[in-house]
Parts: sequence; C-alpha cells; structure tokens
Amino acid sequence: MTRGTLILVVGPSGSGKDTLIDAAKAALADDPRFHFPQRDITRPAEAGGEDHNPVDTGTFDARKAAGAYALSWGAHELFYGVPVSIADILASGVSVVVNVSRSVIDEARMSFPPTAVVSLSVPETVLRQRLAARGRESAEQIEARVARAAAVPVSGENVFEVVNDDTVETAVARFLAALQAASALSR
Repeated sequence: MTRGTLILVVGPSGSGKDTLIDAAKAALADDPRFHFPQRDITRPAEAGGEDHNPVDTGTFDARKAAGAYALSWGAHELFYGVPVSIADILASGVSVVVNVSRSVIDEARMSFPPTAVVSLSVPETVLRQRLAARGRESAEQIEARVARAAAVPVSGENVFEVVNDDTVETAVARFLAALQAASALSR
C-alpha cells in the first residue's frame, strides 16, 4: 500500500494557517484521502486560535517522555505536540495535514516520507494588521513575529508556496490546490 503524504502547513503567526486549515477541513470532510489531527498545545481552549487539546506543561512533558508525539516543539512560550497516531494514518495511505513550526520540517522529512510543505506567506503590512487585530501580542511581540517570518525561509523538496494576500475565498482555493498537489506525491 502507498503511504500517505505528511503535509506540513507552515507560516508566520497571522498568515492564516488556522483559517485555511479549518476551511480545508470543511471542504475535504468527505474526502477519505485527508486527515487533520488535533494537536496538544499548552494553551487554554478559550485562548482562541485552532481547536486543540489544551494541556498543561506537566502533562505535555509526561506525554512527550512517553512517546505520545510524532513531532513536538516549543515556540512563543507554548509547547505543541502532534499525536504519534499520524504514523498509522500515513501508513494506511491517508495524507495528514498539520500545522507545524518550521523548526521541525527536517525531522518530519526524515521520519515520515513522503513529506510536503505548504508554506504560507503574507505581506508584512498585512501580517502586522492581522496580529494586532487578534489582540494576543504586544507591539514588541508583533515586531518579533514579523522579523522571525522574514528570517526563517522554507526550502527543500516538495515545497508548495501559497500567498495569502487576497480574499479568504481566493486563499482557500490556493490552499486546497496546494493540498491536492502535495497529496499526489504519494499516489
């Protein structure tokens, strides 16, 4: 059986990852070729953003030590974990779409071939506006996120660029096209 493609969605905070993943999850709900796992995050459920499994740091550390995560990382004072169950889903031929940090791309490529990266970008002025509008970061934190977005390029094989600089509908169409192309790597 052909393995599914691990599709990593990356981009700076404010690039629209949650919006596009939620839209794709709805659009592909009846498509058995795609799975969207829920991540563990050390952030309360009511903090906004994606639908996730809120865990405290102690629980996260214990789960990580027990091997519960296929991928895990820390960023912006939070910790994130992708469930190890994605290995079985990929082995069954289903592509897995997950929001990750750019810092785990190389690890994912080594551990879960074939791997594709859907890299979201947005102009800096739009990024600043989006970050300010969500009200979770200070002005200094916003500038740090904008600087990090420019400082960490995404490269390598199977990178699909999606520029989110238009309407939500246009961005969703671009994102869905990238997911379809990435998924085809395992077909």
